[in-house]
Amino acid sequence: MKLPADYHMHSEISGDCTAFMEQMILSSISKGIKEICFTEHLDYDYPEILPDIPKGCFEPDMPKYISLYNNLSQKYKDKITIKFGIEIGLQPQIVNKNKDFVSSYPFDFVIGSIHLCEHDDPYYPDFWKGRSVQDTLRLFFEDTLKNIEVFDNFDVLGHLDYIVRYIPDKGLYNYSPRDFDDIITKILKTLISKGKGLDLNTKALKYPNTNQPNPHSYILEKYGRLGGKIITFGSDAHISEDTALYFDKAVAIARKCGFNGYYTFEKREKTFHPFT
Repeated sequence: MKLPADYHMHSEISGDCTAFMEQMILSSISKGIKEICFTEHLDYDYPEILPDIPKGCFEPDMPKYISLYNNLSQKYKDKITIKFGIEIGLQPQIVNKNKDFVSSYPFDFVIGSIHLCEHDDPYYPDFWKGRSVQDTLRLFFEDTLKNIEVFDNFDVLGHLDYIVRYIPDKGLYNYSPRDFDDIITKILKTLISKGKGLDLNTKALKYPNTNQPNPHSYILEKYGRLGGKIITFGSDAHISEDTALYFDKAVAIARKCGFNGYYTFEKREKTFHPFT
């Protein structure tokens, strides 16, 4: 099976990644991937939670990014197509900053992601204190809806139910997207009305006791039933070994959910590719 393009990966340009861009490219080539897109992190106004995460940690060095991208995409042009992307962290108070940033560079592809909820990061245990898991997940989905209502200069929504990766005591809570069907349906209808797609993100498949990507197959299938067509595949790789992570399994999930192909982007214009 020909693997889909990997449209969600990071390199040393992202504040939480130390893998060199060239390592990510070489790993992708070795796995037979024909196209990738770097989507380096931009998260303005990220809170200073820990001393090892300094202010501005998730604001990329764009001159360095552009230089690396230009040099390496040219160096490997006969072996792989490499696109220039960004993963924008969405928060209501930085809508204008995000708009200005996206319009300042010739990106091929933009992911809009929710990494913070009410200016806090669900990756850290303190985020979950003081409310139930159910209420916390609903808060996250409600915040997602608010963000995509006020900002739409992106191509796909990143890892829609990303927050479930970090639920404390996962063995004691059985996540079901059906419990949040009302708010998830509103999110999907909003995306479809704005012509936006979904990042079929396989990173969660790496986690113990997880057999679902982000978003969950229930959400992916509902997106298709509601009229959504645009999906991209993303490993969310932060180390070279994880490029195209579980893409064979993700393709099987997408097929089962009614999709017969995926999209790539160039200068923000999308192209459909059937599964082969």
